[in-house]
Amino acid sequence: MSALRLVVAGIDHRTAPADLRDRMHVEDAAMSGVLASLRAAGFAEAMVLSTCDRVVAIGFAEGDVAALAVLAGANGLPASDLPSGLRLAGDAAEDYVFAVAAALDSQIIGEAQVLGQLKAAHRVAQELGHAGAGLGQVLDAAYGAAKRVRSETRIAEGPVSMAAALAQLCRDLHGDLSRVTALAIGAGDMAALLLEQLRAAGVADIVCVARLKRRAEAMAHRHSGHVGELSDLPRLLAQADIVVAGQGDRRYVVTREGAEQALKQRRRKPIFFADAGVPRDVEPQVEAVDGAFVYDLDDLERVAAKGRAGRQAEVERARAILAEEIGRFRAGRAERQGATAVTRLRRRFEAARDRALMESGDAARATELVINRLLHAPSERLRRIAAEEGEGGAEAALERLFGKDEEEG
Repeated sequence: MSALRLVVAGIDHRTAPADLRDRMHVEDAAMSGVLASLRAAGFAEAMVLSTCDRVVAIGFAEGDVAALAVLAGANGLPASDLPSGLRLAGDAAEDYVFAVAAALDSQIIGEAQVLGQLKAAHRVAQELGHAGAGLGQVLDAAYGAAKRVRSETRIAEGPVSMAAALAQLCRDLHGDLSRVTALAIGAGDMAALLLEQLRAAGVADIVCVARLKRRAEAMAHRHSGHVGELSDLPRLLAQADIVVAGQGDRRYVVTREGAEQALKQRRRKPIFFADAGVPRDVEPQVEAVDGAFVYDLDDLERVAAKGRAGRQAEVERARAILAEEIGRFRAGRAERQGATAVTRLRRRFEAARDRALMESGDAARATELVINRLLHAPSERLRRIAAEEGEGGAEAALERLFGKDEEEG
């Protein structure tokens, strides 16, 4: 019977398109049944990591397990829809888990939420009784490696999307975003995306206005904000610390004059303008107004590109840390396995001693019997080694096992 080894199987962003990953997503309510099916298919331990980047089963099994079919079946997907997918075992599977934990195998390198997703998936599998000591050892080591990567590299620093760039720039300008007010003008898709990021970054006070009031109401409902009137824009601008403009109806919603008046009422307390309109919603001359910080989509993309480049530059350092931690993990595992072998060897010697003492009440005779019995098999193997490897082979084997004799120095 083959030994249990770590297995990773399913699909990820390299082996399947986004729409298939979405269709394969395992909902929380279905997780118990999916894990039970994986165990029935041959996993001794199992967990499922289901994110936008991957839907994979991770666990211990003796041989090939039809994990992809189990994951697809949970969502009623026919076999014809499935790619070859991802199938890793042993060292390759361990490398993959460590890389995922350290966010080095994500579409966005250094994505902070990946480690939390992995820990949550592990916790669910533990609570449902499908993850034991084997997964615990691998994942604990992977968590430790991920912590080192984050503390010793800058791989998680710098925004990598326009929305993240907006949140970072606003944080740099205003500090704690939970204390600022954001004004959304218009309800375009990009404006909605930027506003969603601000909300996630801590902005709690959001006011939404649009030419069509029902669109403003929908935006406000989505982001737990308030609805304002476009006719009340001068007052709302003066109250806003951040303005996200996404009307895009070929006229400037924020003019230089309007910005000057708002900043005058604010006593020059700055306003960050994120112009997501196509064409632009903020008049270009607003950039010249003292206290107005204007970024359009191109500006935000440049900030994001710089962040992506900075993270990529840290990848090699991060991979070196992972290699070191994986090596340490495997060395520790080998030592644990060696300790087990030593225990077996000691039991074998003790059993031989006990048998010899039972057969002969004389201590000297019992010792002779023990030595002869214990040395019989090793002596035969040393003779074979000498015959196969030539001069010095048997001596080298003894030295590896026992070290040099004290007499030899």
